[in-house]
Amino acid sequence: MPAGHGLRSRTRDLFARPFRKKGYIPLTTYLRTFHIGDYVDIKVNGAVHKGMPHKFYHGRTGKVWNVTKRAIGVEVNKQWRKRNVVLIFMSSSPKNQDVKMDVLHLSPKNQDIKVGNRIIKKRIHVRVEHVQPSRCTEEFRLRKLKNDELKAAAKKNGETISTKRQPEGPKPGFMVEGATLETVTPIPYDVVNDLKGGY
Repeated sequence: MPAGHGLRSRTRDLFARPFRKKGYIPLTTYLRTFHIGDYVDIKVNGAVHKGMPHKFYHGRTGKVWNVTKRAIGVEVNKQWRKRNVVLIFMSSSPKNQDVKMDVLHLSPKNQDIKVGNRIIKKRIHVRVEHVQPSRCTEEFRLRKLKNDELKAAAKKNGETISTKRQPEGPKPGFMVEGATLETVTPIPYDVVNDLKGGY
């Protein structure tokens, strides 16, 4: 029997609950506050069938564009691949031994799918059980607070500083002290001594 290609095909382990994480859903999931513009991670909870996104969006990060009563509108980038089917027809006539080859390129019915390497922004609605806040901007927010503190301290001292990140340069040089040179020469090979068992 052929394998199925349904919406939840090949998700036996993908949507399975983690070890010792089965059971009731914590109330924190429902008490979180999401704002438009926040970044969220789509992580499907297999225990909740309502509002479940497609398996393609599992594990992806998106931006909140809408907040409803029970769901979150997430904008996720999706890259389509160009699909073409090439058919080759070979025909030969009995009188002439010449073989003709005709090449026919077939494209999908929906011409919108052919976007090559473009990235499409998909807007989907996902129930709150399948969404959690993302930490992708955590380092940026902490660096922003740190830069504000540095600027305030510099302004208080009457200085001007730059908070731009600089690439790490080469390591500083140093002098090697107390190093002794030792010349090592090979021992001449002796056939008689080697037959006796070596040195």
